[in-house]
Amino acid sequence: MRKAVFLVFMGLLLFSFGCATKGYVKEQIDPLADRINKLEAKLTAVESKISTLESKVGALSSEVDDAKKQAMNAKMMAEEATKAAKDSSDKADNAVKKAEAATEKAEAAVKKAEAAAKKAEAASEKTETASKKAKKAFELQQKK
Repeated sequence: MRKAVFLVFMGLLLFSFGCATKGYVKEQIDPLADRINKLEAKLTAVESKISTLESKVGALSSEVDDAKKQAMNAKMMAEEATKAAKDSSDKADNAVKKAEAATEKAEAAVKKAEAAAKKAEAASEKTETASKKAKKAFELQQKK
């Protein structure tokens, strides 16, 4: 009997809750449907923005590639200019060395010329002195 009372009680309990009505379900679902529609609109807007950003990224990517190429060209030109400047510097250094050597030779030649001029001057003085002596000797001999 206890089992029978328990079964009846459970049956009543089970059937006491009933089914939901259409109005109740609609009342519960409408706010969710509105939220879903709003989220879908936001999602569409975000997808549109993402699409726009992707196209901008694509354009920027090609610009970055162009900038990289220009930078590489500039780097190569700078390296060539550096090499040319180094070559010119080396040539200038060699020219300076040659000019210094020529200056040293010219200074040595000037010293030799000065020494030769001094010798010539000394020889001229000796010749003058000898000429004067010869003239006196000639005059003395003429007087005799």
